[in-house]
Amino acid sequence: MLGHVELAASTAMYGVGIVAQRAAARRAVDSAPAVGSAGVGLFARLVRDRLYLVGFAAQVGGFLLAFLARASLPLYLVQAGASCAVGLAVVVGFLALGWRVRVVEVVVLLVMAFGLVLLAASATPSPARPLPPGADLFLLAAVAAIAVLAVLACRSAAVTSLVVLAGAAFAVVAVSGRSLAAGPLAQLPLRPLAWVMVAAALVGQACLSVGLSRSSSTAAVAPMDAVTVVLTSAVGLAVLGDRVVPGRQWWVVAGLLSVLLGVVVLGLVSRAVAPAVVPSEAV
Repeated sequence: MLGHVELAASTAMYGVGIVAQRAAARRAVDSAPAVGSAGVGLFARLVRDRLYLVGFAAQVGGFLLAFLARASLPLYLVQAGASCAVGLAVVVGFLALGWRVRVVEVVVLLVMAFGLVLLAASATPSPARPLPPGADLFLLAAVAAIAVLAVLACRSAAVTSLVVLAGAAFAVVAVSGRSLAAGPLAQLPLRPLAWVMVAAALVGQACLSVGLSRSSSTAAVAPMDAVTVVLTSAVGLAVLGDRVVPGRQWWVVAGLLSVLLGVVVLGLVSRAVAPAVVPSEAV
């Protein structure tokens, strides 16, 4: 039960963080239009923005709670819960920033909630299996490759590439965290895999920050969440021993499809009509 509480709190903090970072990123671009959305320069401005730091702190809190939830809950549930933060961000944006919410978004939020209920009812709490030998080196190489590709993507106007790379980086975070969370927390600094997880989190956060400056929050986060959910669910079930309540395998499939459909539709809807953002001086 504690794992489910941690997951719910993590989702709430992720949603608040998305909205705050989105508003800060747009404010940074609007305040320096000559620089535009250039990757390194933009990120340097963001780390000095208090609103961005609030959003970053919320993301860190969500990350820590999700890490604790992974000690007992399978990845397909934890990552689906994190993905639902994009829907929660729509609600927070509506209440705090006056974003316009349409009927289709309300329907999608209900579909995502239904999918999350199915996954919660299908999940069997269990510790993760140890990763195969050499997996930490493989994950480190994956993080390095993602970082190199992200630098190249920052030089172009591509948003999808950046958020897909962010999704891959956060998948490394989730897989690493699932293996680490069940062990003694005091020993984490001594485990190389923990530093791989931190590096992946920083790379993913940088990709997400730049992506948020170039697109609406839901449009940017939706493909990232889709990539993360698919990768982590596959690795969790195939490698880490994530379990399902007997006879409810199709519940997992239906739940994951509902969540994925929700984040994708929200992304498409937000591309068509970007949500209104309060001017920077009012944030």
